[in-house]
Amino acid sequence: MLTIEGIDAGYGATTILQGVSLEVKAGEVVTIVGANGAGKSTTLRTIAGLITPTAGRISFEGQDITRTAAHEVVDLGITLIPEGRQLFPDMTVRENLLMGAYRKAARAAQAETLEEVLQLFPRVRERMNQQASSLSGGEQQMVAIARGMMARPKLLMFDEPSLGLAPIIVSQVFEVIGKIAATGTTVLIVEQNVFSTLKASDRGYVLENGEIALSGAAEALLRDDHVRQAYLGI
Repeated sequence: MLTIEGIDAGYGATTILQGVSLEVKAGEVVTIVGANGAGKSTTLRTIAGLITPTAGRISFEGQDITRTAAHEVVDLGITLIPEGRQLFPDMTVRENLLMGAYRKAARAAQAETLEEVLQLFPRVRERMNQQASSLSGGEQQMVAIARGMMARPKLLMFDEPSLGLAPIIVSQVFEVIGKIAATGTTVLIVEQNVFSTLKASDRGYVLENGEIALSGAAEALLRDDHVRQAYLGI
């Protein structure tokens, strides 16, 4: 579904990603793990069209999207749930969710999708008329995920979904990601929470200093000595 080949990307004159290559197949849950500053968020932002790479190629469902504008990437079926949730704080939960359905293909099925999303997030249903700013951090993260689902994405990308959340809420977030994957939506996650993310994934990539250091089945990476020592403290 998604193929990245030899991508270099960064900010201004600063190169963050160096020759990054990875693949996400339809129906998979794939994770990119690594320390803070490794280039994980930059990878997602580049896929989403928010950063233009200086080298390499990105293709989605066989189409070259290397220099495709961000709004066009969304129209193709790629949705990014950003780090820090980034809801519209003064809007209600309902209004935030409906903002997620601006993609043309999503607007046609907006009511149906909203009901599907609310079945997946019963707590969100209870908060529909509240301002987003009044919710707890965990509730805001659920709304952010629900808003992303409103776009009816083919590929849903999560940028640090556990950031700033209590451990019990982190478990709930990854449970929801599992339910989303079970619907057939392809998922790509970047995370510092290596153990939880790999446990929820089919395959993984370890990003270090802007380069892919390791890749493989998630279970194999959990057993890898380097991963255990560097990221799990074992």
